[in-house]
Amino acid sequence: MHSNWRCDNCGDVPPFHVAEHISAEIVGTVLRESASSAERIPLWCPWPLPSGWMVTGVGWSGDDRFGVRATVLTCSGPEPLGGGPADLALIAEQPGVGLGTRFAGIPGLDPGHLLSEALADRGGHAGPHAKIKAAGHPTPLWCVKSPEDRSAYVSEAKGMWLYAVAWPASAGYLLAEHVVLHDLSEGVPSELVFGAPSPFLHGRA
Repeated sequence: MHSNWRCDNCGDVPPFHVAEHISAEIVGTVLRESASSAERIPLWCPWPLPSGWMVTGVGWSGDDRFGVRATVLTCSGPEPLGGGPADLALIAEQPGVGLGTRFAGIPGLDPGHLLSEALADRGGHAGPHAKIKAAGHPTPLWCVKSPEDRSAYVSEAKGMWLYAVAWPASAGYLLAEHVVLHDLSEGVPSELVFGAPSPFLHGRA
């Protein structure tokens, strides 16, 4: 007997846990869970939050044997082009977990092959598709192929995969702005604003 979940396409994967609601106390619980792991997994959050945006969910992958191996935080706010509702999921994970690819809607446990394709599709033009700052460091993001209802970007930060998945696809333009990601394990801002749970964290994705 073991605690892993089994994906029909990818095989064994760590179980995924989602908090039903979101608050500063729940964020603290996730951070304590992550702190008990052998390797601390970042919990990325845009900070400062873009205008009108709120934190709308948090989840993690892992079990009692290996601890937390991936985290996800969702934010919701006005879509940057049309002003309608938009959602953004930020995932940090160790290699071979598959949480980021699940939200991105792409096959496999790791995005390496799709990242290679994205680099090849640049057509000779140097540079990434978007640039953000993560934990104080300039971080390039590469857009990878995903379903038409979303846009998915992949990078690496703190030695782990970093995914940014936005719904609808046009909400990915948010990353063209000056986005700074803060690892909440290094401190939770008291001004953090929370909103209604994101449907994409609770089964819609």
